Amino acid sequence: MPNPEPLEHEPGTPPGSVWDLKPWWCQPWSILLTGLSIVTGSWMVLHLWWLTAGVSVVIAAWWLLFLVLMPAAWKQEQASSSGG
Repeated sequence: MPNPEPLEHEPGTPPGSVWDLKPWWCQPWSILLTGLSIVTGSWMVLHLWWLTAGVSVVIAAWWLLFLVLMPAAWKQEQASSSGG
């Protein structure tokens, strides 16, 4: 079973990626699999295209926030705090 704690890094050195700070259940692969499971489950259980489409929009927004915007903001913050 994967370690539930974030990866350790040397004190005084920044982690290489925002994902190094996150536990296994908050990694890109787990975010993608969870979203796909929710969309698939919505369709398999309800068979309502309009509801599944709405769920898909919410999941896409969640992916945009956590897989694109948050890492970009973290990287920008790291660059500005290191003086680069």
